[in-house]
Amino acid sequence: MNIIIVGCGKVGRELAAQLSKDNNDVTVVDINPDLVRNVSTLYDVMGVTGNGTSFEVLAQAGVDHADVLIAVTRSDEVNLLCCVIARKATKCFTIARVSNPVYSREYKYLSKELGISMIYNPAYGAAREIASLFRFPSALDIFTFAKNKADLVRFRVPINSPLKGTALKNIPSMIADKLLICIAERDKKIIIPDGDYVISAGDILSVVTYPEQMDAVFANLGLRTDHIKNVLIVGGSKITYPLVHMLTDQNMKVTIIEKNPQRAKELAELLPETTVLCGDGTDLAFLREEHLTRMDALLASTSNDEENIILSLFSRDMVRYKIVTKVDHLDDAAVIDRLDLDSLVSPKLIMTEMILKHVRAMGNSQGSNVERLYKMADGSVEALEFYIQEGSPVANVRLSKLQLKPPVLVAGIVRDGNLILPTGMDEIKAGDSVIIVTSIQGFRDVKDILK
Repeated sequence: MNIIIVGCGKVGRELAAQLSKDNNDVTVVDINPDLVRNVSTLYDVMGVTGNGTSFEVLAQAGVDHADVLIAVTRSDEVNLLCCVIARKATKCFTIARVSNPVYSREYKYLSKELGISMIYNPAYGAAREIASLFRFPSALDIFTFAKNKADLVRFRVPINSPLKGTALKNIPSMIADKLLICIAERDKKIIIPDGDYVISAGDILSVVTYPEQMDAVFANLGLRTDHIKNVLIVGGSKITYPLVHMLTDQNMKVTIIEKNPQRAKELAELLPETTVLCGDGTDLAFLREEHLTRMDALLASTSNDEENIILSLFSRDMVRYKIVTKVDHLDDAAVIDRLDLDSLVSPKLIMTEMILKHVRAMGNSQGSNVERLYKMADGSVEALEFYIQEGSPVANVRLSKLQLKPPVLVAGIVRDGNLILPTGMDEIKAGDSVIIVTSIQGFRDVKDILK
């Protein structure tokens, strides 16, 4: 596919890396020649220096034969205008990143009247993920599939877990019937385990399970299932407003600390039932005064990654159940991972995954398209959801008979709204949604899992 990316910031750079890796022809556009040069040198992409709202610049980037244009500059208005110009010049699919919630609410109008194919607000995507983590505080990550009919949950095996020292084939049926273990992480190594894999305390496991049985599954695994009541958010970022509404809907009480007086006043007016304090949330003495030890959960969400990390490390022995750290610098993920933080959330990475999913689905409009895409384990593993259409080569064949590429695992089948944890005797049917976990990158169609 021919793809134009307008904006060479963190998101644009990550998109260029991933989309070029998926064998797309990518051209990046930015007004900063140094950014264009860096991205085009690092990755196998073309570069054009100029303003993406200029038709001449877009023409130079090849908009007349583009399949997709993705606008991810820092300006909502620039992103929207880029998409409008591209759509008027050609019939390509257009994606605009926006931060202002007004544009998100007016998506239907912008789509119908201006022809913009998709608008995405990264703050809302991040807020949804954080709300899920606060709902199940023992989870490191939670990924949802098939319209919330299946969850893939990543967690660390506690010392008291009944699974410790147990081979997967010997897991008691009361636990095995409720989950399917699809990934194990040990000593920074990624394993798609077989039945002989023996679980150790400290392993990070990723399991597919039923959302309605999450509490029971965690309890059986020896994980805490405490419900969070009090949440402290340090930093009134763009995530804060949608997140507070999601948390209050779950009956959580939220306190916000924001050091900018104007932003603190704005949040207090927007969220009258929420406690908003004006102060420096990275001042550890101030945090102690605000009864940090009474908090069940903390979100470190300032504009500075380093401050968020330090705050999370300082708080982990005082906050009862859950600490989530917001990070924006995608290039630092490998370094941050060594710090053994609880849960990390990157709005930019969440948006990147969403765009990749749509682009892959567009690249195979006639087959079984990618419905969901998540990057896991520092991006080395992908969890994908495919919708199975009539005539699919994977349909009506027992899983034990399918010739799968190694390492590929069929981790879940959703049929008629019900999750099936598959065995070798199960078959995939037309109309199913299928969850695939693999360390192979770039699957576009479910048939790609076959040898």
